[in-house]
Amino acid sequence: MPATIKGVLFDKDGTLIDYDRTWVPINRRAADHAAAGDAALRDRLLDIGGQDDAAATVRGGSLLAASNTEEIAAAWRAAGARGDDDLVAALDRIFTEGAAGAVPVCDLPALFERLTGRGLHLGVATSDSAAGAAATLRTLGVDAAALFVAGYDSGHGVKPGPGMALAFMRQTGLAPEEVAMVGDNLHDLEMGRAAGCGLCVGVLTGTGTRADLATRADAVIDGIDQLEALLERAGAA
Repeated sequence: MPATIKGVLFDKDGTLIDYDRTWVPINRRAADHAAAGDAALRDRLLDIGGQDDAAATVRGGSLLAASNTEEIAAAWRAAGARGDDDLVAALDRIFTEGAAGAVPVCDLPALFERLTGRGLHLGVATSDSAAGAAATLRTLGVDAAALFVAGYDSGHGVKPGPGMALAFMRQTGLAPEEVAMVGDNLHDLEMGRAAGCGLCVGVLTGTGTRADLATRADAVIDGIDQLEALLERAGAA
């Protein structure tokens, strides 16, 4: 592990919030909209997205688990999604409104307060929109203005490219080896690797399995409530 970690960049969905409990109903609403009332088409869109609606789970690495709104809209349009509206804008609106039902994985305000109290810089990088990320953080009682927050539409590129992580480093003045990337799927960890992050941490509160995450992560933990102990072992500032 690196000598000193001075910043932590979190994924949002599946990392800060419980993925299935938060996103299964949101995905269902989004597919309902895209299917324009056609139940069979809705079910097909959810299946394409990787959601097992009967089991209320989403497959790791799937379209809904790892992709951004533009990619989801394109795949659903190709599969027959209906309507003349801007599907990207419509899905972003549904996803942002769904933030009101976000289920946190732990007491996030308390965790973030402890981490910043250690002198750590914190950020959130998500495949959701920046507005969706800010809305979720507000729901969870976290001050988004105090953090670096980037979405797929923030102009830094999309996962698994390194752009959002590099933007976090530029804003905080941290070197790559001083940053820990924490996420629940391979796109998050691949972004961290591409940006040269000193520590890449997988969490099991989202769609990724321990076996999959271990192929890219320096460490895999059950959830971010275990992050402080890991950072202490890593020599965090």
